[in-house]
Amino acid sequence: MAEEVILLNFWPSMFGMRTMIALEEKGVNYEYREEDVINNKSPLLLEMNPIHKKIPVLIHNGKPVCESIIQIQYIDEVWSDKNPFLPTDSYQRAQALFWADFIEKKLFVCGRKTWATKGEELEAATKEYIEILKTLQCELGDKPYFGGDKFGFVDIVLIGYYSWFPAYQKFGNFSIEPECSKLMAWGKRCMQRASVAKALPDSERVVGYVLQLKKFYGIK
Repeated sequence: MAEEVILLNFWPSMFGMRTMIALEEKGVNYEYREEDVINNKSPLLLEMNPIHKKIPVLIHNGKPVCESIIQIQYIDEVWSDKNPFLPTDSYQRAQALFWADFIEKKLFVCGRKTWATKGEELEAATKEYIEILKTLQCELGDKPYFGGDKFGFVDIVLIGYYSWFPAYQKFGNFSIEPECSKLMAWGKRCMQRASVAKALPDSERVVGYVLQLKKFYGIK
């Protein structure tokens, strides 16, 4: 029986972008289903992720896998014959998982503050965001990718935010490039990969989406 792989996603989600990239990197045939997560979540989404009711949801032969980082690990293990994401060395693997966890806990919450707050809170958020990126840039160092010469787990976890950088900078009134030029060069390098270019939306479309969010939440 042929494998059935379905991805429930919402196009601006940097979390869903991760899962798309992982599937593309492994050459997995999958069906993409766009969800209206704001106004009309599908019955399938609610059935497959009854706890959080969020995207992305990876459905493999009728069984759901939720949470993007877990999905990347799952994809890496199930389709292990091609292009491994995580190192085989236990320490290097632990380091990759550490940085993925750092990204997960820091970037989204702080990034949201760059367009959803104002005044001193916004100023603090933009400073914090740059510091987070500088920490990641330090870990990247002079390597092409976070794992070295090979595009891997941490790159997949982080790269979706690259499509949101212009929106964060526009609404937060700050610039990433001056202090994080190596990280921005890394983003451009990743964008040259077919998997990344397919998964990441145009940044101007993201800016338009954030404008909609600001109106939706009454943020001026």
